[in-house]
Amino acid sequence: MRISTTSCLCPFLVCLCFIQRCSGTGHHVPTKVPSKNQTKLANGETEVHHRPKRGWIWNQFFVLEEHMGPDAQYVGKLHSNSDKGDGSVRYILSGEGAGTIFIIDEVTGDIHATKSLDRERKTHYVLHAQALDRNTEEALEPKSEFIIKVQDINDNAPKFPDGPFVATVPEMCEVGTSVLQVTASDADDPTYGNSAKIVYSILQGQPYFSVDPKTGIIRTALADMDREAREHYTVVIQAKDMAGQVGGLSGSTTINITLTDVNDNPPKFPQKNYQLYVPESAEVGKPVGKIKANDDDLGVNADIKYSIINSEGANMFSISTDRETREGIISLKKLLNYERKKTYTLHIEGTNTHVDPRFSYLGSFKDTATLKITVGDVDEAPIFSMDYYILDVYENSPSGTEVGAVTARDPDSRNSPVRYFMDSKEDGERYFRIDEIRGVIRTMQPLDREDTPWHNITVMASEVDNPNLNRHVPVTVQVLDMNDNPPEVSTEEEVIVCENSRPGQVIQTVTAVDKDDFANGQRFSFALPSHLPVNPNFTLKDNEDSTASIIARRRRFNHLTQELYELPVVVWDGGEPSLSSTSTLTLRVCPCQRHGKIRICQGEAFLSSAGLSTGALIAILLCIIILLAIVVLFVTLRRSKKEPLIIAEEDIRENVVTYDDEGGGEEDTEAFDIIALRNPAAAEELKFRRDIRPEARGHCSLPHNHKTPSVELDEVDVQEFIRQRLVEADMDTSVPPYDSLQTYAYEGQGSSTGSISPLDSVAAPSEQEYNYLEDWGPEFRRLAELYEDSESDVTT
Repeated sequence: MRISTTSCLCPFLVCLCFIQRCSGTGHHVPTKVPSKNQTKLANGETEVHHRPKRGWIWNQFFVLEEHMGPDAQYVGKLHSNSDKGDGSVRYILSGEGAGTIFIIDEVTGDIHATKSLDRERKTHYVLHAQALDRNTEEALEPKSEFIIKVQDINDNAPKFPDGPFVATVPEMCEVGTSVLQVTASDADDPTYGNSAKIVYSILQGQPYFSVDPKTGIIRTALADMDREAREHYTVVIQAKDMAGQVGGLSGSTTINITLTDVNDNPPKFPQKNYQLYVPESAEVGKPVGKIKANDDDLGVNADIKYSIINSEGANMFSISTDRETREGIISLKKLLNYERKKTYTLHIEGTNTHVDPRFSYLGSFKDTATLKITVGDVDEAPIFSMDYYILDVYENSPSGTEVGAVTARDPDSRNSPVRYFMDSKEDGERYFRIDEIRGVIRTMQPLDREDTPWHNITVMASEVDNPNLNRHVPVTVQVLDMNDNPPEVSTEEEVIVCENSRPGQVIQTVTAVDKDDFANGQRFSFALPSHLPVNPNFTLKDNEDSTASIIARRRRFNHLTQELYELPVVVWDGGEPSLSSTSTLTLRVCPCQRHGKIRICQGEAFLSSAGLSTGALIAILLCIIILLAIVVLFVTLRRSKKEPLIIAEEDIRENVVTYDDEGGGEEDTEAFDIIALRNPAAAEELKFRRDIRPEARGHCSLPHNHKTPSVELDEVDVQEFIRQRLVEADMDTSVPPYDSLQTYAYEGQGSSTGSISPLDSVAAPSEQEYNYLEDWGPEFRRLAELYEDSESDVTT
């Protein structure tokens, strides 16, 4: 079987097919050695492999895209070697587009395309062919696969998918500097013909730019392009397929190219000489004028730094650059004085801060200008001889005492007279006045250094010709000290005297305070009043270092006998004249610790260390006692708790009656009368329970036929009596309990060990030593002292 196409119809292929068919009928020559197409079997025979028939084997057909003819486009022909031309062979086509796009003549095997195909949408189709016997429907040839490829034609123009483009290139760059690469795409088949072979050319933008025809790289074509002359360029690039030949398709795109700035222009002042008028009243640090140099560059390339290059102008003025406007701001460094100097000349230089060394051949990137400043005469306020004044005066000086003087003058050439006055806006009491002509300041009342040691006032001066023009100056007046305050003994700390003090022992060191200053209040002398009799308890020793020591004169003090003592002390200062005062100290006697140096009472020490007051400690102790009582009560109730009786749910009274009166034992007949338990008559009468409501007592009492076990109550023990009552209460089922709780407790006959209470103990002298209690800790020292004191009192 064979396949015939348009190219296979040549006589050469017909002859080749005929020879191939005839070769299949050749005689077979047996031989012992198998040839390449033979296989030796196990039984010694050989199997001959016949060559496959090439007539039914093919790869692909071709069909042109975009066929616009009126008839279906012929694709190719299928033909089997079994086809004798009598119509007995039927050809069948299946696969992609079979029956819709591609149709086949079942008799002749001719294949036609019924529709116009587009290679850019689908490049090939995979189909399957079969040759069947028309009568028996048996396959004459195996099912074979082939491909119909859509052959490309130049039907797509090149396109720039990313256009239009925007690019930048520095100005003044060299010829051939790369700007941008553009790439066009063509949907045609690049492997077939020249349909997708693109060539680039420039349509607009010459002579400034050029394009590489193969790569599409755009480059500069003109040297020294100046941004200041022209900044924006529009370039049009064309892409043409078919390698640029006639008949090829083309597409174009636009590139907007901008020249970026470089520092190729120095700053320039519009003129070389400037003039500026500045009044002499201009404030220091404030701007007084502006100057600007022009620069055609942009951004940092146009940044300018201004400076004053001559010493005359640099001493009086300064210049800085405004970053937004790039102007030079001129400010005043010192006060101007028209009477001293009327004009100033400034040489100002403007320099680029970012210089590009590639353009150094263009010259220095700076420029200079001259600024002449004329100082204007202004009527100025008076000027004080000092920026501030510090004066002093002694305290207690009489009213009208001179403190000092201030002076001011008119700085103008006419030298107008000056008048002085106090600032009326100051609040508070007025202590000073000023002479309006001479500027002399005097006191208006005596001053007290201990009340106000410093006074701050403001003095103002104005010209007589122009009172509205004035100037002020601060004046500080120091009040000098005089020894007018006697010293006093410092009584901030309480003086504590220990009960176990010895004669000659220092009780405490005292100091003094004086309201006067260092010169009159640092040396103090102490003594007891001479007009009083000698104190039998304490004496005073002057330590000659502005302190004194209180010394005990006798042994042992007792705070129970006398807790407070008063000790008058006289103290002198070292001023001129010397002043003195008498202060009375209160000495408190306290039982101090034995071997310590603590000078406060033990009770106070305990409270101080704990940081709590006496009321807080009492409250804490009460809380602890209440908590212990609750715990004891809870434990007692737990031990005496019994299971409640089962009663009806509808008859719940929720009434709990508790009998709990322990008393003081069998011997305590005041709190609890035990005779009631030993009286049978009284016991028989108490038939009704106390926890039953009054109206229910009639039917809740015990039945008449209920017999209590006969017990001789006069001879029975109380414990046995309580046990009998308990049994009686448990056995009585006729009376509901109504949630009542009955508690029976028996304390017993008493303790065989006797009472441990110290109330009935006989106080008798003992020879017991209690010093060993001190070894147990500081908590037991006081206990030892109490026992020793009590024994000494009994002995006495």
